[in-house]
Amino acid sequence: MTVPAAGRGTTTVAPRAVRRIAERAAAEALPDGGSVIRGSAAVRGASARIAVGVRLPYPVRADEAAQRIRERAETRTAALTGLSVPRAEVRVDALSVAAPPPVPEAEPGPPGDKDGAGPRIRAQRRVPAAVLAVVGAAACGLLLVDVIAVRFGGAPAGWRTAVVDWAAAHGPADTAVRLAGVGAALVGAWLLGCALLPGLRRRLRMAAPAPEVRAALDRTAAARILRERALGVPGVVRARVSVRRRRARVRAGVGYGRPEEVRAEVVRVLGASMLELGLRRTPALRVRVRRVDRDGAEDGTQDGPRNSGAA
Repeated sequence: MTVPAAGRGTTTVAPRAVRRIAERAAAEALPDGGSVIRGSAAVRGASARIAVGVRLPYPVRADEAAQRIRERAETRTAALTGLSVPRAEVRVDALSVAAPPPVPEAEPGPPGDKDGAGPRIRAQRRVPAAVLAVVGAAACGLLLVDVIAVRFGGAPAGWRTAVVDWAAAHGPADTAVRLAGVGAALVGAWLLGCALLPGLRRRLRMAAPAPEVRAALDRTAAARILRERALGVPGVVRARVSVRRRRARVRAGVGYGRPEEVRAEVVRVLGASMLELGLRRTPALRVRVRRVDRDGAEDGTQDGPRNSGAA
């Protein structure tokens, strides 16, 4: 006598097994440098819902990477468990920055070329250059047309005679002449600053693998990376980071744990992250930790040790 298949027993796939399969399937679709942080699964009847948190390398297109991971997790989990997966959720919980390649020793260059990093990147300043060129060309063109007209027997332009008459009637002691001189001096000083100063104050100079290569990192991007690293420290519930050329300030809110231990871990993690940014001059790190209660209020403040940046 043959027993029907429905009466022989049942096969149950535990949520823990589904979670492990989903994590392994997501790891197969991760780009180089990515990792799976955590996963979860819920099984109801013949269907399962899975969620996977991943860490992606920076820079990467997060939307395209998450789409590939979601499709891979859905298809592999359904194929290996026999369950339908109507919904799969992929969360990008963190970004990881790969360590910069070792910088080879550069040959001695010209004066001012230290550490083989080449000269600083200078701002192009296209708008001031275009405005100055248009104003100069217009003034020179009007004057040239008037001079040519006078040479061929024409009368001088009214604007030129008016300017000459006004200048003859006003001397250096007049207020209008002084104000015009001060304005011209300020404009000249501004143009000299545009020509001589490199600008781009919001970019941090990076170490280059060769003297002919120049690279810079925006201070906002550096602050975002450090903030993500700070929020990954256990106990830190919020963080504010500001990065300047010589100093990086971090204000972290501690929701649980001992503030001293959390502060030490934040200093350690961010100190390593600062080196991973590949900057030519590592800014000095200052960490301030505050205890945050459930209502979001802050009580104590504890300053962390400073990490002096290398020149």
